[in-house]
Amino acid sequence: MQNHTLENPDTSPTADSSAPWLKSLMQALNVKSVSAGVVAALFGCSGPALIVISAAEAGNLSNGQTVAWLLAIYFVGGLISLVMALRYRQPITGAYSIPGAAIMIGALATIPFTEAVGAFIMSGAIVLLLGVSGVIGRIMNWLPMPIVMAMIAGALIRFGTGAVQSVESMPLIAGAAAVAFFLSARLTKAVPPVLTAAIVGFGIALAMGSIQPADVNIAFVAPELTMPTFTLNGLLAISVPLAALVIGAENAQATGVLMAEDYRPPINAMTTISGIGGMIAGAIGGHNANIAGPMTAICSSEQAGDDKSKRYGATVVNGVLFCAFGLFAGAAVPFILALPKALIGAVAGLAMIGVLIAAFQHAFSKAAGHQIGAMVALLVAMSGISLFGISSPFWALVFGILVSLLLSEKPSENKAK
Repeated sequence: MQNHTLENPDTSPTADSSAPWLKSLMQALNVKSVSAGVVAALFGCSGPALIVISAAEAGNLSNGQTVAWLLAIYFVGGLISLVMALRYRQPITGAYSIPGAAIMIGALATIPFTEAVGAFIMSGAIVLLLGVSGVIGRIMNWLPMPIVMAMIAGALIRFGTGAVQSVESMPLIAGAAAVAFFLSARLTKAVPPVLTAAIVGFGIALAMGSIQPADVNIAFVAPELTMPTFTLNGLLAISVPLAALVIGAENAQATGVLMAEDYRPPINAMTTISGIGGMIAGAIGGHNANIAGPMTAICSSEQAGDDKSKRYGATVVNGVLFCAFGLFAGAAVPFILALPKALIGAVAGLAMIGVLIAAFQHAFSKAAGHQIGAMVALLVAMSGISLFGISSPFWALVFGILVSLLLSEKPSENKAK
């Protein structure tokens, strides 16, 4: 297949590389980028944190081990955001694999945590080797753009439907936030709609008494490190599926989102730092810290600003907040979880509208070809299936490409900009 060619420049297409980095950063930190970064951080520090806590409880971890896990994935994930945003001036946002945390709930019920920690480190090493070798960059250059965009649309559509479900579950809070979002978009360009939605929703939730600190069994204790044990069982049961999730789900989503917004993401560097993050987080006791799809989608969306060269400011804000959350996780978790899930789900879904529109437009343009393969990729990604411990975004790419090859669909003539 002959497809797009991605380059790996140091900056986004419209960034002013001659400006001093500090001056450029100050210009990137505006109302829109800061608000998008805060929304991304709230999303990442709420429901996903609860999944990690559930996995820790399944493994009978101590409070110190649980705090170490949260420190590992949030602090290292935040550092990844800061490094990639300041280095490339693109909204390449770090966090961790949420599906990876979910599969740990079942894995830790049978695998000792010492073996799991060794598996976390081995998973990071696998991702690092694939990044350094350049294999992932070559694969992403070969993939048909419409199929990648369809995978992005299918993987992120759940955030859009989640916003609708949030309005159904809490119509006064989430509904008011949605109304505020669209009214703000119609009436003013000075204030980002996502910020208006968050403020209105939070105000109503506070007035209704819907904000109550969560009762979670995490004390403010020092992180407890766990010595790793490296086993074949851990490699096969945890390392390989986790590495596949990081590459085939998280990094692929983030890459596709950035391409949909007309960035030229440094794919091999993104894979490499995800491997380094995985090894460091694993050594501390966390399952992986890597480039994350959903957070990158929020920080790269139009909600982060009209000027795409300044949207990386949202990633910087998200990174700082993630680092702070990781350092003070034991004290912060109950208060973050106090926010209504419906409000966070509604605001996050609204923030991704622009990304979803761009993904659908790229996926099903007649000029781009691969329409049937793209539709298969969309449906597979939307299905949420998991085969061999690997989630649907990876299989969306696999089945979409297989169908496109089987039908001999014409390759895309459009190049990634």
